[in-house]
Amino acid sequence: MTRAERPLTIVVPVYAEGENLARWWARTAPFLPPGARVVLVYDREDDDTLPPARALAARGAPLRLLRNEGRGARAAILSGLAAAPAGPALVTMADLSDDPASIGPMLDAYRAGADVVVASRFARGGAQHGGPWLKGRLARWGGRSLRWLAGFPVSDATNGFRLYDAELVQSLRLGRAGGFEVAFEITLEAWRRRLRIAEVPTVWRAREAGKSRFRLVRWLPRYAWLWARAMAIGVARRGR
Repeated sequence: MTRAERPLTIVVPVYAEGENLARWWARTAPFLPPGARVVLVYDREDDDTLPPARALAARGAPLRLLRNEGRGARAAILSGLAAAPAGPALVTMADLSDDPASIGPMLDAYRAGADVVVASRFARGGAQHGGPWLKGRLARWGGRSLRWLAGFPVSDATNGFRLYDAELVQSLRLGRAGGFEVAFEITLEAWRRRLRIAEVPTVWRAREAGKSRFRLVRWLPRYAWLWARAMAIGVARRGR
């Protein structure tokens, strides 16, 4: 089966997104290609996301519920990607922040040969609306500095809205401890292997309902470590 023929899997880690899920599906469904399937990865059986998910599935939505093999965002993302069949696997959130209009261009980039496709807030045509000021500035500065100084192939190192070749991710040895920085980690490993990485512009908006699980103070050291590792790889390559 060629890349163009492989169906798209959407991996969505969810936690207490009950008030958002129906709106997320209504907004996302028109942008899904034929044959696409959605895997909602949850931690707990009492998560309020599950009843609306089951209701949507009963009405014919191609939604599958998958229990997280661990706990938290990183384990949920990796559990969903591990369960994806060979082909494109896109990770997005159900908080209405990611723009589903970017799915088509991301899938096009994959079909053109990219192993990782980053939806970039900081590429030409992209934007970020709302969210904590410091978090946004650090993300913008970190991504651009890596591109300018290390030759990192994308301008947005930290956005979790990405499409991967599922077999690539399944070939990596990634621990389940950590958080949303796993998107940066996978992309960095693909770059280290000199695989093809592409980016498409996207517009990100801060969530309107529900509570974010991102904690800058907790996860900043992990992003900083990956930034330093990427910088070291890039500087070493440029010195050759």
